[in-house]
Amino acid sequence: MLAIAAAVAVLVAPRLDHAVQEISLPLRHDDIIRQQAEAKALDPALIAAVIYVESRFRDQTSPAGAKGLMQILPSTADYIARKSGGTEFVQGDLATPQINISYGSWYLRYLLSHYGGNELLAIAAYNAGEGKVDGWRAAARLRGERFRVAAHIPFPETRHYVRRVFDARASYRRQYAAELGL
Repeated sequence: MLAIAAAVAVLVAPRLDHAVQEISLPLRHDDIIRQQAEAKALDPALIAAVIYVESRFRDQTSPAGAKGLMQILPSTADYIARKSGGTEFVQGDLATPQINISYGSWYLRYLLSHYGGNELLAIAAYNAGEGKVDGWRAAARLRGERFRVAAHIPFPETRHYVRRVFDARASYRRQYAAELGL
């Protein structure tokens, strides 16, 4: 009887571990994430982390009107469509994982370029908007400070958001390295 229990444990344990991982840190659309990461020179774990923090990989619309996996506001999507040549884009396209992840990744690349590769500022802007982050940086400069760490973010929600994204990225790198092509 003990041998049967041990055999069942050996067979069930890996599946149980995978099920727990899927619940606690899900990963979907890894093929799209890898493709967009390569096309836009982004860390695939960063894309996955933003999706996780924004939507936990569920297609939804937020109370603020942000849509899809990467929670893109309609006005931001229209801006991305104009800048990226998405002339056939309609708002309903944000429910399509390929388009949503493509647009969200484009916006991440844009923000990283805008902030000179500074991931802290780019992720803060993904959450709070460029205007807010630019204002925080300007206020820090007036005080003679550099805006370098999450603690410098005056909005607790955005400060927490940035920390969650960075923590999730580390977890995705650790748990899904093969799936994300790392």
